[in-house]
Amino acid sequence: MRFLCLLIIIFSAKTGYGQRISRDSATQILKLTPAFTIYRDNYIVTGTTPTEVPTGENSDIKYQISFKHRLTDASLPWNSYLFLTYTQKAFWDIYSWSSPFDEINFNPGLGLGKLLFRNGELLGSLALQIEHESNGRDSTQSRSWNFVSGSYTMLITPKSVVQLKAWLPFFYKSDNPDLIDYVGYTQAMYILEIKKDKLILDVLGRKGALGWKGNIQAQLNYRPTNSGNAFITLQWYHGYAESLIDYQKKTNMLRLGISVKPFNYLFY
Repeated sequence: MRFLCLLIIIFSAKTGYGQRISRDSATQILKLTPAFTIYRDNYIVTGTTPTEVPTGENSDIKYQISFKHRLTDASLPWNSYLFLTYTQKAFWDIYSWSSPFDEINFNPGLGLGKLLFRNGELLGSLALQIEHESNGRDSTQSRSWNFVSGSYTMLITPKSVVQLKAWLPFFYKSDNPDLIDYVGYTQAMYILEIKKDKLILDVLGRKGALGWKGNIQAQLNYRPTNSGNAFITLQWYHGYAESLIDYQKKTNMLRLGISVKPFNYLFY
């Protein structure tokens, strides 16, 4: 019965990536959706640099696993809620001899979120998090940093969403003293639903603290079926810090694969 009520609310509210949602519908969706669900895109893509002939050295598989767990249902002060997040991103040299994993990055976090409303409709959300990111290695191969982040996610048109995020790092200089020169202090994400329930464009950009060092990642996502949230994804990455181990290396990669996207970026 709980699942049936959730389906009715979702259907009646038309809650796609850029649909208007009433306060009552948003509150009910937050309460009825599973506490454990997708956080960022879950994907597996493979490809190479578009400026060179593909080889085992410049081609790989990249995958990401990301989930979140809501610990409360807007029961904290200021109608906020507590949640855990975890993202794991891996780079697999599958086309090289013995197919080793080149790098795995781990990113857990603890956050406090709040939905924002205007004129009775969901406007967006705020989130404050404490996050850690590292590659789990030791000695000279170790890369890690900790940061407090704040993000604001807003529905700007019926078909587009913008998220602005900033962070303040702490306890990171022993492993990679110049990491912030490449990852910077801010990032911006733009999501556009080009064709309803079928074609979505995601663009994520960071500006490094040193000059123009930073990165941009663009994804074009096509849903081949009329149900589910699995997409065929074309991903392009250009810039620094795609992986922690090579954060000082500028990369240019074009990859194709499959992704499973979050239900709605506005919630948390």
